[in-house]
Amino acid sequence: MRLPEAFVAAVCRELDEAEGRALCEALDGEPTVSVRLNPAKCAGALPAVVAAEGVRPVGWCAEGRYLPRRPQFTFDAEFHAGAYYVQEPSSQFVGRLLADVGLDGARVLDLCAAPGGKSTLYASLVGRDGLVVANEIDRRRAQVLADNIRRWGTGNVVVTTADAERMAEFESWYDVVAVDAPCSGEGMFRKDDAARGEWSEANVRLCASRQDAILRAAWRALRPGGTLLYSTCTFNRSEDEGSLERFLAWAGDEAAESAEVPLDEAWGVVCGRVGVFRTFRFFPHRAEGEGFFAAVARKASDAGGRSRVPRLRREALGAVDKASAAELARWVAEPGAMRFGAVGDTFYGWYAAQYDAVRSLSGVLPVIYSGVAMGQLFKGRLKPDPALALFAGLRRDAVPATELGAEEALRFLRKQDLAAGPFAEGINLVTAHGRALGFVKRIGARVNNLYPNSLRILRQQPSGDADAEA
Repeated sequence: MRLPEAFVAAVCRELDEAEGRALCEALDGEPTVSVRLNPAKCAGALPAVVAAEGVRPVGWCAEGRYLPRRPQFTFDAEFHAGAYYVQEPSSQFVGRLLADVGLDGARVLDLCAAPGGKSTLYASLVGRDGLVVANEIDRRRAQVLADNIRRWGTGNVVVTTADAERMAEFESWYDVVAVDAPCSGEGMFRKDDAARGEWSEANVRLCASRQDAILRAAWRALRPGGTLLYSTCTFNRSEDEGSLERFLAWAGDEAAESAEVPLDEAWGVVCGRVGVFRTFRFFPHRAEGEGFFAAVARKASDAGGRSRVPRLRREALGAVDKASAAELARWVAEPGAMRFGAVGDTFYGWYAAQYDAVRSLSGVLPVIYSGVAMGQLFKGRLKPDPALALFAGLRRDAVPATELGAEEALRFLRKQDLAAGPFAEGINLVTAHGRALGFVKRIGARVNNLYPNSLRILRQQPSGDADAEA
């Protein structure tokens, strides 16, 4: 599909004719392919997808890797195990912008979080004593976000689905608020024909208006001295620099400059300023990645407002008796670092350092996932939730573990029948390449495959080498 004529005219006007034409030519080229490794799951061995010839590092992200071609991610067991995330290289830059913030133990609000690439990056940066609140107002997209959070397995994320104003009820509460704003998607034109077909000048104006409201809510949620990170995957000035200018006119002297971000000129990132905001543009004809815009500033330390947590509207986390807690503790590597509770008939685990924060969030906001789902108790024994297998803090010898080869691992991920021979009686942890995938239960000669129906692979493996992201 051809680029929209109005878009071509706009970029040639805003960038100048030669630069605009170079950008448009790049948008008709081949997109880059990259992944980001999961530090919690790759300390022992790297996944095979990054061990291939021609893999190169992404300069601005220590865990990022460029791949020479697009593999069949859908059929890679290590992808399903959460060993890596398929993430566009430009969007991995947000970690670089927060390098000097001191994120260990911090609270981060990712206000527009689906599908979860940046949320999982923040989850790795804040550590187990930190907390990421990943919000997505669209319920369908929020479920995809929750699936990706479970797969990442860090156990320090709360997934919510609310509008920005409601999220801002936790006033001056977050150390970092990230707004990956809904936008016209011009930066995705190289990867997605649908983005080209949906683009219009009217939609650009609509997106800009929405971004203004979201930024103001984000500011309310950010504590004095905290960091605001704004990003889009679009090129036009109205949604990028224009949004920052309108925001600064509203925020006044409460906004302050952030620390300088050192860059390598070879990366091709175009740096700029909008008032106190440092800005960073990724153009596909200059930088090795898709179109992306990011900006960072701080909330002044003397900005008005004090931290406020809304009154609990409900007690969402149920207590756990001593015997149940002992059974749950048996499944995690560091039980002393965790707290357990019940949500309905499912038991969950959370890192103790942020338990009170999770309780507050769950009592006010619509939370669809948090911590790690442990499972259900029957006669004092845990029937593990599939998410527990993907938790990086799982105690690997809690039950027998069975390593599957490539073909059998795919049968498991398709939720197909498995031969009973390799499994011990009862619950077994299923692994592939040494990475946990889920659970099965052997009952005599029969094996119950406990992989979730919603995640099972439905596609047939093509004969070619490439495939769309899962």
